[in-house]
Amino acid sequence: MVAIETVITASLQHVTLSYTALLIAVVLSVPLAVLSLSSKRLASVVMTGANLAQAVPSLAIVAFVVPLIGIGFYPALIVLILRALLPVVKNTWIGLSTVDPGIINAAAGIGLTEREITWKIRFPLAYPAFFAGLRFAAILTNSVAVLTAIIGSGGLGNLIFEGLAGTNTQTLLAGALPAIMIAVLVDTGLAGLEKRMVYQEV
Repeated sequence: MVAIETVITASLQHVTLSYTALLIAVVLSVPLAVLSLSSKRLASVVMTGANLAQAVPSLAIVAFVVPLIGIGFYPALIVLILRALLPVVKNTWIGLSTVDPGIINAAAGIGLTEREITWKIRFPLAYPAFFAGLRFAAILTNSVAVLTAIIGSGGLGNLIFEGLAGTNTQTLLAGALPAIMIAVLVDTGLAGLEKRMVYQEV
């Protein structure tokens, strides 16, 4: 029987690791996507890099980071940021760059600056694409955070691997069930936030 205090502590570690990484990824990816709008070369580099990096298995990224940085919470955080950054920046750029040119021209025609067009026109219309990337990244960081327990990140992954190693179903479920619940709750919350923001813009 796994103590409830152990599960709560592991869950807090898991949430802190997963969604700190997600927040940092969003802070990095949104400006990068906006900058890519003004440079076709930068956009090409960013999108090519995103497509290539998404094809790399998460375990391979873990194996790449450990020799460079070591093990523990912060190397695991870097792994998660790298995994979350790609879908967010890619979807944000797609959403921003595929806005109907007629709408952009109309906005410019009434005197809006390029910055105003980006934040008042492009971003509201890009919300569906942005949130699609954000929700995917949230699920991805939640799952990869379990994997990073093998490099000492702590969290629910420890319980899952302990359960697997000892063929202990109770310990395994004590880690797996909270991880599943966290993923469902975060995805539901982001879906609700998306509906609210899209509704406000309609």
